[in-house]
Amino acid sequence: MPFDRISIDPNVCHGQACIKGTRIPVHQIVRMLANNDTVDELLGEYPSLSREDILACLDYAAALTEEQVTPIQIAGD
Repeated sequence: MPFDRISIDPNVCHGQACIKGTRIPVHQIVRMLANNDTVDELLGEYPSLSREDILACLDYAAALTEEQVTPIQIAGD
């Protein structure tokens, strides 16, 4: 799944997913939103970001949670 606003570069932030063209990790934005920061507050704190960048962080995080897990049967069940 392409994420045109997210980059992963081993030479930037130890290879963590970041907003493209910045050193701002996706997890930082998602955590700030989880801690009640608003999109408008983030835009004020990070003037280089756009609303689309922040939404791309949420989209990326959501995609990571779509991992397919296949339950295995435990012996004796």
